[in-house]
Amino acid sequence: MLSSDRFLRVSAAALLLALASCTSTRMEAPQVAAVNPNEVGNTNDPAAGFANMQSGSEEDFILNVGRRTFFTANSAELDTVARTTLDKQAEWLAANPRWLVKLQGFADDAGSEAAQVTLSQKRADAVMVYLATRGVDRNRMWAKGYGKDREVRDCTDRSCKVQNRRVVTNLRNEYDKP
Repeated sequence: MLSSDRFLRVSAAALLLALASCTSTRMEAPQVAAVNPNEVGNTNDPAAGFANMQSGSEEDFILNVGRRTFFTANSAELDTVARTTLDKQAEWLAANPRWLVKLQGFADDAGSEAAQVTLSQKRADAVMVYLATRGVDRNRMWAKGYGKDREVRDCTDRSCKVQNRRVVTNLRNEYDKP
């Protein structure tokens, strides 16, 4: 049997040997690359591609005003949402009189191709009349109905089809050639 003094010495030696054989288990902090603030996106950064957007530009119109007016099925009537969009367009166009406006109407409704072209023309005409009542000179605008041509999406689902029932307000520097 070991004396208590000898037991303590043997235990201490064993403990020292055990500690000497251990490798470091300390966790190193991960290395983080330096962050360049010019390469990191922030909430209020300009949209990519529009970093140099100028007031009164086509990009300004698209991003800050909106160029699409939507319609319900088989209708050329402007609802409150459409009128709100067009009010913003009219205000922007009044502040930027250098732009001409091509109103392109589209349809994705029941009926023949001829009926679709007629409905899309009525939609484009309705937008032109509304913008004119809000002060946009009729001589700056023209409207064309395209029917089902240039669909945003080819689909049968109602929520999808509504994307095709629209008038797109396109800014131009000159009138289209016939």
